[in-house]
Amino acid sequence: MAPNISGVIIISQANRDTVKVIPLGGLGEIGKNTMVLSCGDDIMLVDAGLGFPSEDMPGVDLVLPDLTYLIENQRQVQGLAITHGHEDHIGGIPNLLKHVTVKNIYGPALALGILESKLREYGLEGVTKLHKVHPRQRVQIGAFNVEFVRCTHSIADSFSLVIRSPIGNIIHTGDFKFDFTPVDGEATDIAALNMAAEEGVLLLMSDSTNTERTGFTPSEKTVWKRLTEVFSNAPGRIIVTTFASNMHRIRQILQAAIQYDRQVAILGRSMLNIADLARELGYMKYPDGLLVGVDEIGSLPPSKVVVLTTGSQGEPLSALSRIAYDSHKYIKIIPGDTVIFSATPIPGNERSVANTINALSIRGANVIYGKDAGVHVSGHACQEEQKLMLNICKPKFFLPIHGEYRMLVKHAEIATQCGVPAENTFVIDNGDVLELTKDSGRLGEPVPAGIVLIDSSRSWEIDETILAERREIVKGGAITLTITTGKDNSPLLLFDYTHKGLIISNDLKADNMASVLEEKVSQLLAKYKKLSKEERRACQVYIREEIKDFLEQKYEIQPLIQVVLHQITESGIKTGKKVLPSSKLKEGSTGGGLGKEETQCSAD
Repeated sequence: MAPNISGVIIISQANRDTVKVIPLGGLGEIGKNTMVLSCGDDIMLVDAGLGFPSEDMPGVDLVLPDLTYLIENQRQVQGLAITHGHEDHIGGIPNLLKHVTVKNIYGPALALGILESKLREYGLEGVTKLHKVHPRQRVQIGAFNVEFVRCTHSIADSFSLVIRSPIGNIIHTGDFKFDFTPVDGEATDIAALNMAAEEGVLLLMSDSTNTERTGFTPSEKTVWKRLTEVFSNAPGRIIVTTFASNMHRIRQILQAAIQYDRQVAILGRSMLNIADLARELGYMKYPDGLLVGVDEIGSLPPSKVVVLTTGSQGEPLSALSRIAYDSHKYIKIIPGDTVIFSATPIPGNERSVANTINALSIRGANVIYGKDAGVHVSGHACQEEQKLMLNICKPKFFLPIHGEYRMLVKHAEIATQCGVPAENTFVIDNGDVLELTKDSGRLGEPVPAGIVLIDSSRSWEIDETILAERREIVKGGAITLTITTGKDNSPLLLFDYTHKGLIISNDLKADNMASVLEEKVSQLLAKYKKLSKEERRACQVYIREEIKDFLEQKYEIQPLIQVVLHQITESGIKTGKKVLPSSKLKEGSTGGGLGKEETQCSAD
């Protein structure tokens, strides 16, 4: 369907008396916000984000939503509307476009600028059309007429959406707060929300991130006073870390540097890219001589230097972490340095941030951090702003979004306080389907909505089984048992084991671990007299499970167990894929040169 940006509502006469609201990410969690709206034969998306791994996901770099539902229904996908440019709202788009055809994407200039760079990185230029929108502009996405309404958030160019459907108006707040003194002068367009409310709002989907916080979120401008206090009192270099996308914060830091006659070095590719893009689009202005290369700051007096860097979440490879642990090529912490954490930890990152702060403090830096330091304010609405949104929109139905489960529950309670009937509020999970008509709302059959785990290259998907094995290794180490048997599985000819990361109890040391394991394996092998392909596999699983239970019950250890089984036959050693003649085996190798081996491997 060709995009319509005229503002005229064009709706076919297909059966469209029901709208399905299907979150694929962003509910019961912070991150990977991906919302599906379905009406008749048309599907539109609101955002397609990524999430970041928790501490129990070793080796995982990114978490993406399961797109099975969209892949199976991609012929119905008419377009995607972007609310703003944060990673948890646009970071999953490259993966989406690899699997699903999305002909048109609509969003603010800044978000699309960031997205264009991502698409180039992934070799996805030209696979979709990007349409820049401006405040109060309407676009047609299938059955849905979507109006982009300005809102305030921690990134410039943010929007709420008024989605006019065949059965009524749906408002998606995006990430928002009511900042009545915004840094860029772009306040939330309450008048546009009021106009939609006068038409009637069937459903409000609202940001729940700060629903446990009372009162109002402070204005971004309150940070300015505290920043200037720190800048005026800092005797040496000032190192500031914040989110690369927090344009308003970066803007104020650069203004403070100008006011106190300091030059700025920006560290981190994402920070540099977004600063350049923001300047190009007019969201930020600063003189050409303000920025210097990181290799130049060594020649400047410490009192004339500001370093603006990524790493506010304690990321191990970030510039700030390398500075904190004294591994950065150009910057070493010296007494007199002031480090400002102008951000709060994302849930799950608290330990990493604390470790970074500790390392900086050990090296003599004065570290300013925490909610009472005054150098950071949230971009999300607190309770009173959430009530204000509810009272402006006066929705018939309410769906809390963007938050962990307890946040969604609390937000639903706030909605009932503001007059939404309790039976009209829905606390749902990813994959649940909220079916709406003009007069009713109910839960339908859920759709697939798991997670996809990505390793370092952002193209390697990690199977849940592998993740479970990693957790087992982290928890209890690993043991590999190498077993060589005769053709009838008896006797045990050769046995060896290796272990990694295993804490061996004193009892197991006293009993001699090698002897204990060999004796136990010999006993287990006696139960298997033949070794067909199916029986070898069953034998390995049997040995693995029995050894696991034995070690846990007798020695209270729970390692990952891997079993490698070799079988000696009359002609040599069988392998699963080929036959190795006896002459190819050297004396002393596995099997002792007695013949061929068949190798089977099994891990818990």
